[in-house]
Amino acid sequence: MRTSEKSRGEQAKAVLRVASGNFLEMYDFIVYGYYAAAIGHSFFPGDSDFASLLASLATFGAGFLMRPLGALVLGTFTDRHGRRAGLLVTLGLMGLGTLTLALTPGYGTIGVLAPVIVLLGRLLQGFSAGAELGGVSVYLSEMATPGNKGFYVSWQSGSQQVAVVFTALVGVALTALLEPAAMDAWGWRIPLLIGCLIVPLLFWIRRSLTETEEFARRAQPSVPQILASLRRNAGLILLGMMLVTMTTVSFYLITAYTPTYGRQVLHLGSSEVLVVTLCVGLSNLVWLPVGGALSDRIGRFPLLAACCTLALLTAYPAMSWLVGAPSFARLLLSLLWLSCLYGLYNGAMVVCLTEIMPAEVRTTGFSLAYSLATALFGGFTPLICTWLIGETGNRAIPGLWLSLAALLGLVATLVLRRQGRLAR
Repeated sequence: MRTSEKSRGEQAKAVLRVASGNFLEMYDFIVYGYYAAAIGHSFFPGDSDFASLLASLATFGAGFLMRPLGALVLGTFTDRHGRRAGLLVTLGLMGLGTLTLALTPGYGTIGVLAPVIVLLGRLLQGFSAGAELGGVSVYLSEMATPGNKGFYVSWQSGSQQVAVVFTALVGVALTALLEPAAMDAWGWRIPLLIGCLIVPLLFWIRRSLTETEEFARRAQPSVPQILASLRRNAGLILLGMMLVTMTTVSFYLITAYTPTYGRQVLHLGSSEVLVVTLCVGLSNLVWLPVGGALSDRIGRFPLLAACCTLALLTAYPAMSWLVGAPSFARLLLSLLWLSCLYGLYNGAMVVCLTEIMPAEVRTTGFSLAYSLATALFGGFTPLICTWLIGETGNRAIPGLWLSLAALLGLVATLVLRRQGRLAR
């Protein structure tokens, strides 16, 4: 009994160590999304607040364009040199990108150099994030106990929700302590500086990671072998990308975009919007391990198919109901519903993605599929939704964007089931 308890304790500590850096990766991205308008004023002054916001959100999305390159370069490094080594490299690059954003002077101080440096910082963050999610997910899947792989891997996304909650709490505190003018001028830098201070602690935590047994006992592929395997499995990576699209669009819609949408589109108070975001993060944190554990019991396919279908049918009606009479209660209820669908779906999807990828390119294949979906769809969700609302005047149109993502996820799920890769 004592041995079993000790083993469970060691497993829990390993999960904490490997997921800790994933917290920082998502924290950095969420902070930018929360304060996109203030960042736009500081680095991208324009003829209007709307133009500055679009420029800021475009820079936010640009970081995601680097993810596929990071997935290929850092994913290959991880598949060759080990899960532990890859996770340490991505953490270091993330910390450097965050420091760049936090310390760069505004446009009024150094002119056009300011947005250039900010863009470079975002690109570096995107490059490192390209392999971070894959590295964490694969590590968790390879260390999981039999029959619990979905539950273990769900904590990759679970750590992201801790970041959402933590960022919202920091935002609520800063809103209470600082005047809006101060937040817009310099207060938004404080959360980024907090992220920089966390980096040394996360390095210390991750240094104690050991290599997974599965990786250690397997012959390591060469770079040409990895690239050849990626070419052979291009169709599988495409299907994986379609699966991830549902996750990445829904996540950035209900977390990173919520503060901007709530304040700029629905004209709700900053504190109200941040409290909703906090509740969404907590809701995600509940539903993700539930989804992972449930997929271990009933299979990946039922959850993937059901959540995609429900999102396809209900996303736009839920957003239409919200904008019909915007309020704190309606924003909370509509996003909690989407949070439930996201959490259950992602709990099954992430582990599914580790299972369908060949072992020799598990990190690279996973990272490419995830990064391509994020670069093409999810990362630009705030920008696309803002632009669509501006063009159409329809404040509920983000629901249609999520429905499109759900359709792609459903098609991929059905094709993988037909190919026999989703047996149940």
